[in-house]
Amino acid sequence: MSKKIKIGIIGAGAIGSVHANAYAKLADAEVYALCDILPDRLAEKAALHNIGKTYEKYEDLLADKEIDAISVCVPNHLHAPVAIAAFEAGKHVMLEKPMTMSAKLGRDILAARDKAGKQLQMGMVWRQAPEAEVVKEAVDAGKLGEIYQIRIKFIRRRGIPGLGGWFTTKAMSGGGGLIDCAVHFLDLAMWTSGLWQPTKVSAKTYSKFGSPMEDYKYVSMWAGPPKYDGVFDVDDYATGLVRFGNKATMIFEVAWACNAEPESYIELLGDKGGVKVGVGDTTILTEVDGYIADVKLAYNEERDRFAAEMQKFLLAIQGKGKVAATGEEGVVVMSLLDAIYKSSDLNAEVDV
Repeated sequence: MSKKIKIGIIGAGAIGSVHANAYAKLADAEVYALCDILPDRLAEKAALHNIGKTYEKYEDLLADKEIDAISVCVPNHLHAPVAIAAFEAGKHVMLEKPMTMSAKLGRDILAARDKAGKQLQMGMVWRQAPEAEVVKEAVDAGKLGEIYQIRIKFIRRRGIPGLGGWFTTKAMSGGGGLIDCAVHFLDLAMWTSGLWQPTKVSAKTYSKFGSPMEDYKYVSMWAGPPKYDGVFDVDDYATGLVRFGNKATMIFEVAWACNAEPESYIELLGDKGGVKVGVGDTTILTEVDGYIADVKLAYNEERDRFAAEMQKFLLAIQGKGKVAATGEEGVVVMSLLDAIYKSSDLNAEVDV
């Protein structure tokens, strides 16, 4: 029996628990330690997930030589310093999305990874959705032909997370719905299509619902309840056009909150077929033997995406596979996000 990989989770919030639950399903992993700056939450989550060692400072967790790898589940502004410190301590890193606050900081993380010679996996969990994997296979097999247009919709009617907390404080999050939600589908669109060289962006972000915070009406809230003495200074809606040279274009619309029905999908349009990911049945709209046809793709829908993601991380550490999403891809996504925000600020098309 191979030695279990001992995991330290830094950040005991909602996503930290998701990681703990995922690792618990894997025979090769042991969640050995948990870190959080809030003592009460740290004790509660350690008991919930049966984690024996706890730390209030991430530096102390990283100094624990028993730990092989860490999951970074802290607010966005801490992603770079924690990941870099982890590499300096000789740990492998599972880094939740978004990579960090900017492409420059992302490149700093890559430099630390390369110096340490350790594994870095980005937390792009949508890639582990079975419908996304089968569409990726279809694209790679040429079933869609040349992809020339991508559509992204990620619409919540009222879905601002952690109102007044770090999610809605730009100094800690780097942005709002765009950096929190669109990051998933921007990555998924480029991964499935193979288009990893965005060149220009024309975009606009808006902030219409989060402030004044007391007026925001909602049914449920991730990372709630609201902190009305906090801050909301980020986007809750964004839209734009991305160019991939003269090869393809991508339009996107993402909202934490807007007066529209919720929708969530990416759509790839090729000269041989088109397909949506995220809408239930996954069907290629195409032609077969001279007839217009709909080809429904079959796949096993029973999968824990986070467990599948962590399994790939473990296999990469063991030298048995590749990480599910690379740091280089993370930097491309951050470069695109940087350009979207810059375009909005300047009211102009900008280079990526």
